[in-house]
Amino acid sequence: MWYVYILRCGDDTLYTGITTDLDRRVQEHNSSPKAAKYTRIRRPLELIYFEPCENKSRASKREYAIKQLSRVEKLFLVSSTLKLQ
Repeated sequence: MWYVYILRCGDDTLYTGITTDLDRRVQEHNSSPKAAKYTRIRRPLELIYFEPCENKSRASKREYAIKQLSRVEKLFLVSSTLKLQ
């Protein structure tokens, strides 16, 4: 199982990525040199959204689609998902 995720960075920017292990990846972003260059200088990070994907290809395509959204659209995606849970 793959996941697409959005993190809120310490400077209030948003970061989108994919992984097979959400807990490990968020921990890496927050405290490891394995973090993306973008997130290493914007700690702390908070996981605010994720969605499962059946394989890496679909996760990558969804990640690309989310990255094309504006900040407002990404925040709407996050908030509309929270209301459903």
